[in-house]
Amino acid sequence: MKYALLAGNGRFPILALEEARRLGHDVVAIALKEEAAPEVEALASRCHWISIGELGKLIEILKAEGIEEIVMAGQVKHARIFSSIRPDWRLVKLLASLPGKNTDALIGGVAKVLADEGIRLADSTGLLKPLLADEGVMTKRKPSKEERASIDYGRKIAHALAGFDIGQSVAVAERACVAVEAMEGTDAMLRRAAELVNGRSLALIKVSTRRKRLLFDVPVVGPETIRVMQETGATALAVDAGRTLLLDRAEMLGMADKIEISIIGYPALEQ
Repeated sequence: MKYALLAGNGRFPILALEEARRLGHDVVAIALKEEAAPEVEALASRCHWISIGELGKLIEILKAEGIEEIVMAGQVKHARIFSSIRPDWRLVKLLASLPGKNTDALIGGVAKVLADEGIRLADSTGLLKPLLADEGVMTKRKPSKEERASIDYGRKIAHALAGFDIGQSVAVAERACVAVEAMEGTDAMLRRAAELVNGRSLALIKVSTRRKRLLFDVPVVGPETIRVMQETGATALAVDAGRTLLLDRAEMLGMADKIEISIIGYPALEQ
């Protein structure tokens, strides 16, 4: 099977490429210079490096490689939209046509441009189904009654925010929303929340955008999430089951058990 993988940052593209190699797939990596790790190059059949702003070059590479299907894996920092990266004419034209610069609008616009060129955007979790979160408690410690109350409250807020494509996560303490995620990312949001709660424990709630297929913007947690939770005094993590990737799953759950962080998967809401 031949397809392309557009690689952003983090472990997601690395794991996806490792699994593709194990399955014998012919995967062409398109690595984003500002985001992707060097390891991407060694794991793909071929690798092309492009800037985030080079939509035209992306299409040229896909056409030259005979690619009809592409997967997006890994994060691209939303704040880079407002950085010094210079978009090419294809991206300038796309940005001018969008009503807003949120993730759904941006990636949805890119998906339409690709579709017009005969290139399909595929489900980005297809290679990593075993890493998707289970429903129910995944750690030795179950959430306390107070943590569950905070999680139930926080999920209502997080899902409302996801509907506006603002962010995926909220931090809650004692059924009060302390912080919501925007462009800064989950780790920075948690650190900001920790400064406001005076030592009270936090619950981190992360949800997926309520679309049926996870073509992009997949929620991801991993060992680094647990490290930041320990640093900030967060004691419970709630995610959408079947729609959140647990990177380095065994290591992550082992770390959580060691410091008694509770992790629970909830049925995801869909549009």
